[in-house]
Amino acid sequence: MNVGRVAFMPRAWLRNSHLQTLLPSFFRRVEGMAAPRRERLELPDGDFLDLDWLGSGGRDLVILSHGLEGNSSRPYILGMARALSPFGIDSLAWNYRSCSGEPNRLPRLYSQDDTGDLHCVVQHGIAAGYERILLIGFSMGGNVSLLYSGRLGLDLLPQIAGVVGISATVDLADAAAQMARPANRLYMKHFLLQLHRRIRSKMIRFPECFDDSGYSRIHDFKAFDDRYTAPLHGFRDARHYWRECSSASLLGNIKSPCLLLNAADDPFLGPRCYPAEAGRIRVKIPRFGGHLGFMIDGINGTYWSEVQTVAFVREVLR
Repeated sequence: MNVGRVAFMPRAWLRNSHLQTLLPSFFRRVEGMAAPRRERLELPDGDFLDLDWLGSGGRDLVILSHGLEGNSSRPYILGMARALSPFGIDSLAWNYRSCSGEPNRLPRLYSQDDTGDLHCVVQHGIAAGYERILLIGFSMGGNVSLLYSGRLGLDLLPQIAGVVGISATVDLADAAAQMARPANRLYMKHFLLQLHRRIRSKMIRFPECFDDSGYSRIHDFKAFDDRYTAPLHGFRDARHYWRECSSASLLGNIKSPCLLLNAADDPFLGPRCYPAEAGRIRVKIPRFGGHLGFMIDGINGTYWSEVQTVAFVREVLR
């Protein structure tokens, strides 16, 4: 196992965790990619997922899972797909329920427990003819990808050649506590505002299941998950949800090659999001990088996370 700090030294002006976190999110432009091919995947429970295919018919596939309140067009998704494309590796970026711009059909939200949805996407990739598939997840998507692999253990489909988590929230209670700190107040307000819009949208279709009265008193993920996420998905409360859906305790079960890239200065991650040992997983913790940042030389320049992931994917596929 490869654990510890690694050589990654961005330009001096990029050694700030908040700049690393915010600049790519708001200002990065990923050019040179053909428009994705959108496909709707019907699910066994009557709901659906919208998928975006990026690639030109390669033999190998990566399945890209986005972060909280993200979607398949986020810069980190498109940037990773572009980085892998020259090596003949196709990408399938899936949108969690309601994240593609169209509300999902059922009275539920997406959650960290959506390993069943990821399994449907994996099966769809196999049905499309891909013999080797890697899972690459970002933030929440990193936890979901690792959780899926850890839950299955030896039963993981043989087509899954490897797993990558980037800025992965592998310990949900720890990440929630970190986000509740005063230093992260603006990030927390941003997420709660977006989630409120989602709740209000659901209220229109399912007024019997959703109510936003008193929402202004919700100031952190614990309050939100206690009120909405946990009961909607069969958990007693937020802590039960976090415990059951954190991948940290299952990392040792992952039997395929696995890479975790979490920056030491990530403002969203607490200390338990940096595992010390985890079976076959390689853990790389650069000093800088922020949350889903890892810029080396500028917003539209080289991204260390993409360089590391491409090297890992090529090594696994060899």
